[in-house]
Amino acid sequence: MRRLLRWVGRLVAVVVVLGVVLVGYAYFATERMLARTYVVADPPLVLPTDAAALDRGRHLFTELGCADCHGAQGQGHVVFDAPPGRIVAPNITPTRLAGRYDADKIAAAIRHGVRADGHPLRFMTSGDFHNLSDADTAALVAHVQSLPRSANHPGELEIRPLGRVLTVLGMFELVAAERIDHTPRTRTAPPPGPTAEYGAYLAQRCTGCHRDDFAGGHVKGTPPSFADAGNLTPHPQALGPWSLEDFKRAIRTGKEPSGRALDPFMPWQAFSTMSDDELAAIYAYLRTVPAKAPRK
Repeated sequence: MRRLLRWVGRLVAVVVVLGVVLVGYAYFATERMLARTYVVADPPLVLPTDAAALDRGRHLFTELGCADCHGAQGQGHVVFDAPPGRIVAPNITPTRLAGRYDADKIAAAIRHGVRADGHPLRFMTSGDFHNLSDADTAALVAHVQSLPRSANHPGELEIRPLGRVLTVLGMFELVAAERIDHTPRTRTAPPPGPTAEYGAYLAQRCTGCHRDDFAGGHVKGTPPSFADAGNLTPHPQALGPWSLEDFKRAIRTGKEPSGRALDPFMPWQAFSTMSDDELAAIYAYLRTVPAKAPRK
């Protein structure tokens, strides 16, 4: 019995030491990520002044989920507070951005996940927006610059040890800028309409949760209690049986054809502001992606 206890004690000690080493390495690796700087040299934006483009910017602010994270007026708030960290979307009104972020630096934050000083933003979902067209980005930036001023301070973002460990294990995206192509380029969008081509452009904003293959699965970095992102491929056990009207109804009402409510983590309220043509385009594109069985 004493020998067994000694072996158990040694095993526990080894596990503790390995845990400390892992946390230490994770801290070093994530700090190195955050210390890196990026150069963004996209062609300068031309901000619109016409009513249609400004309306488009307001639409995008809601549809892309900016309002979900930063608040309807951009005042910022706590997105979630969980073991990996306290995730805070900051105040992005002119009160906080003036003097630091001009239009092109706001665009760099949106599409590249890069701060005004060149360091990476933390937990910014720029991977979903890196191909946003110049016209859409300019409209969105114009709207951000028109937000009512607010002195609200939602608190500081905190990366906890678990979040750092999950980051080095590839289970939490701390720095989106690491996987984004920062090559300077002009970005355009296909002509708007209920086409699969336009749907492919719109559906890039779904990849952060539903992944690049749209087969869904557990969303990186979320607690185990969070529901998995749904499978959006035309597999018979996924969206295969859904009609366009089923798809539109789910996005507009938050209910699947079976009557089951979509998980609250799914920001269907934001997507419900999409036009019929936008939803039809996304549906048309999702019918073209390879069908995949739901992930276990």
